[in-house]
Amino acid sequence: MYLKHFGLTRHPFAKDLPPDELFISSSGRELETRLGHLVDLRSVGLITGEVGSGKTTLCRKVMSGLHTGLYRVLYVPLTTGNPMDMYKSIAWELGLATERSRSALYRRIQDEVTRLSQEARTRPVLVVDEAQHLRSDVLEDLRLLTNYEMDSQNRLCLLLIGQAELRRRLSMAVHESLNQRIVVRHHLAGLSREELPLYLVHLLRLAGTELPLFEPASIEAIFQATSGLPRKVNLLAHHSLMAAALTKARMVTAEHVQSALPEAS
Repeated sequence: MYLKHFGLTRHPFAKDLPPDELFISSSGRELETRLGHLVDLRSVGLITGEVGSGKTTLCRKVMSGLHTGLYRVLYVPLTTGNPMDMYKSIAWELGLATERSRSALYRRIQDEVTRLSQEARTRPVLVVDEAQHLRSDVLEDLRLLTNYEMDSQNRLCLLLIGQAELRRRLSMAVHESLNQRIVVRHHLAGLSREELPLYLVHLLRLAGTELPLFEPASIEAIFQATSGLPRKVNLLAHHSLMAAALTKARMVTAEHVQSALPEAS
């Protein structure tokens, strides 16, 4: 309802931005650098962040930029099942028929990873999202999947993405073997106070306006309410624009942000 009022061509805070239109924060740039290093090493990486920090979106951006002739990205979303469920998900990503035996399916996955690495000259990258929900036995089997020829070669790159509690879980003694294999770690922070105005300007520009639609006080109010987490920022900024349009204001004030808080919570 506020598009016409503010002269916008599209909703500035939609969730479906293409990768090349994303705003990359300083923490996000560091994440991209670390992921590039991880893929080169074909090792194990851990990316964590609070809910709404954009960790999955940024990781998908990096993975989508990998050369499809050189890399094979296997994406496994949230799973709370047993190791067999995990193996089936990986097998489906690889285009393999699922076996009834856990050991047979494990072997087929390892054989296919070996084939991709040696014959097809393709580097498999296994991305497991929402990994904080994984059972301990599933985490252990993921570690086993990265074992090749008595650890002399790395053929499967494993990336675990999850909330901050995943770091605590992996630090427990039961996961020491997996924890020692992690060579890249990064916790994605929210937007800083200095980055938030740039973020809003970036998205508004993509939506068709160069006008500063948010007063400085309103930007500070958004930062205080969201801690700079992009998903929360998007939701609050959207409702703040609606509140401003309802009062026929030309800019969002701190009062508009306050009135939008119940809708965005």
